[in-house]
Amino acid sequence: MGERNWVYEFVRYLTVERGYSDQTQLAYERDIADFLQFLTDSGNANYLEVDYRDVRIYLGYLTNDKKYSRNTINRKTASLRSFYQYLLGQSVISENPFSYVHLKKQNRRLPHFFYENEMNRLFESIQGDTPLDQRNRVLLEVLYGSGLRVSECCDLELGMVDWEHAVFRVTGKGNKERYVPFNTSTYRALKLYCDAGRDHLMDKYQQMHPYVFVNHRGEQLTPKGISYILNQIIKKGSLDLQIHPHKLRHTFATHLLNNGADMRTVQELLGHENLSTTQIYTHVTKESLQKNYRQFHPRA
Repeated sequence: MGERNWVYEFVRYLTVERGYSDQTQLAYERDIADFLQFLTDSGNANYLEVDYRDVRIYLGYLTNDKKYSRNTINRKTASLRSFYQYLLGQSVISENPFSYVHLKKQNRRLPHFFYENEMNRLFESIQGDTPLDQRNRVLLEVLYGSGLRVSECCDLELGMVDWEHAVFRVTGKGNKERYVPFNTSTYRALKLYCDAGRDHLMDKYQQMHPYVFVNHRGEQLTPKGISYILNQIIKKGSLDLQIHPHKLRHTFATHLLNNGADMRTVQELLGHENLSTTQIYTHVTKESLQKNYRQFHPRA
């Protein structure tokens, strides 16, 4: 099978069988494409004959020529290791050339988050009761109040909303389902939007689909659309804040831990497979404690 077909088959495997989001799928495709281009430029176009020596040369190229960060190199290496492991599983190759690469420890950066007063300012900046105002308020409520990933927000369907128990049935990474509660404020805003604003946009543009969040033409909202909406909220509210969808997810986790939630609960709510992924937020809460200490203690 040709080069393009194997890459296509692998990407299809990630989407259909592993349930990866479009953004993750595109990241894998880019990493593989960059490696194939490197092989071509190096005069070794046959990626099925790559050995450990070729891999070491590529890692040196990423480090010394491209000057990529450790985190970027680790991500690219992980993508290629998965790709070659897939080829190994399909009996296309006899050994994974990336299996012996030792990944250096990542530089774990503290996730950025909003303080509670900043979140209050964000909510106060959404004025009006048009269909789009209703949607924007619900979007902010769900991202902050339930900590959903942006892809999970886009894929949220009406049938995934359990009104009686106030929980979302979310399909996350790897097609894994989890239940995430939503609060009373989210309930009220979501109910109004689904009964009024969303129906208005759907009827106006004769749309028929199950997705909760829609754009101004009643179509399913995209991750890029959500980022645009959040930036518009900042702009219209004249707020001096930097915002992106994942920052609201970070804020959700941080505020839970700052107010006494245990790590396992936050792990379950976020849909993290490993507790170590959630533990980065303990550093954030320690930072928050330090800031409050320095601000309020007379001898700090």
